[in-house]
Amino acid sequence: MAKISIQPRTYLYPMPAVLVGALVNGKATYVTIAYCGIVQRLPPMISVASNKAHYTNIGIRENRTFSVNIASEEMAQVTDYVGIYSGKTTDKSTLFENFFGTLKTAPMIQECPLNLECRLVQTVDVSGGNDIFIGEIVGVYAEEKYLTNGAPDVNKIRPLIFSMPDNHYWKFGDCLGPAWSIGKSFQPGQK
Repeated sequence: MAKISIQPRTYLYPMPAVLVGALVNGKATYVTIAYCGIVQRLPPMISVASNKAHYTNIGIRENRTFSVNIASEEMAQVTDYVGIYSGKTTDKSTLFENFFGTLKTAPMIQECPLNLECRLVQTVDVSGGNDIFIGEIVGVYAEEKYLTNGAPDVNKIRPLIFSMPDNHYWKFGDCLGPAWSIGKSFQPGQK
């Protein structure tokens, strides 16, 4: 079957639906972000692309810290709410139970299964209206119930996933097999 050309867009799946936190004027605020990804393993770094107009960006720039809070599928409604309303007009500091780690200026959400506390390393100004914040992960927080053998367990976390261009939230799917293992039985030329 022949492939057809379609409009270039950000068709990279799955996209996480995370809540990025910062302090603005001494208050916790959050923004929902789907453009979030891993930069490197050591030291652990993550990137967040955020529209320049987002209120949370003020706190990230000012404090040079931010948090990435992994929302669970049960948090779809509040996660969407956070993305609909700007912190400029809506006080988001009371939506969640906030806590702080070692940096003291990156508010995190107790209700999220996994929290990443980040120190801003670099801001990349790209055309199109986004700032890309690259942060070193200096702290990771989770309740024991979301861990297996001391590490986050995606089946227990059940992260909220976002898709574009249809703009829907999704649940995490089934495991297909262990990485760096299932490919060992692959034979070149097999389909």
